[in-house]
Amino acid sequence: MPDHARDHDARVLNEHYDALAAGGEESLLVRLQAAFRAAGCDPDALTLDEIAGIDQLHLGGRAASRSLAVLGELWAGQRVLDVGCGTGGASRLLADEFGCEVVGVDITAAFIAVAEWLSAATGLSGHTRFLCADAVRTPLADGAFDVIWCQHALMNMPDVPGVLAEWRRLLAPDGRVLLHEVVAGDSPEPLALPVPWARTAATSHLQRRETLEASLAAAGFEPLCVRDVTDEALAWRQKHGRREAGEAPARALPGPALIFGEEFAEMGRNLRDNLAADRVRILEGAWRLG
Repeated sequence: MPDHARDHDARVLNEHYDALAAGGEESLLVRLQAAFRAAGCDPDALTLDEIAGIDQLHLGGRAASRSLAVLGELWAGQRVLDVGCGTGGASRLLADEFGCEVVGVDITAAFIAVAEWLSAATGLSGHTRFLCADAVRTPLADGAFDVIWCQHALMNMPDVPGVLAEWRRLLAPDGRVLLHEVVAGDSPEPLALPVPWARTAATSHLQRRETLEASLAAAGFEPLCVRDVTDEALAWRQKHGRREAGEAPARALPGPALIFGEEFAEMGRNLRDNLAADRVRILEGAWRLG
């Protein structure tokens, strides 16, 4: 992919994930710190429970990350690259609960700034670090990681073969890839938009499961365990949709609406409907570098 196309994609993603700042409001970091102060929290000393609402911006939240970590049989001291790390929630969970040393990479500069702040505020800076980079070409050494971790990020990446080639370069021998990913479902109906990862069809790069698995095989990754977790993801989205609609007690702590803006409620409903109508499905899986 030409550099100008990559630059355009990066700009579009930055505008999508920090839409409020793109519209003239304060930066995401400033907004979130102010919101924690308003909720009675010290933004320089936070707990992982307090930041859960903005910590992991994928279906299933922390439970989905724990499930993937158990599937991948992670252990203390492993070197993990969290690709598309967002605000760094999975990176911190892997460091805190599994003892991993984690590097998070994301193309969205606002997310990296927030991830660095939240790791410092929760005392996990010593085991997590973050960099802003394109996943297809990271400034990291060959064979530097035991595990590539990726949750709900490939659907934002137009050059999946290029990303997988980079993963192969970055993994040590016998390294593993752990994925929790949104893929296209079997329904011929168009995707209901906007959704959390895209406001238009042009910025959604969903693949079918068969295509993704074939790309992984072509890149030299052997499947260890792959399972469809769509039903669990739909149940989680339905539960959180009721909470967001006020049918369950609302949290005073900051949530995703501070990141996505007023459209987040519509994004959540559309995601629920896309899951229910089989326009999208959710995969969880582990692969080994062959």
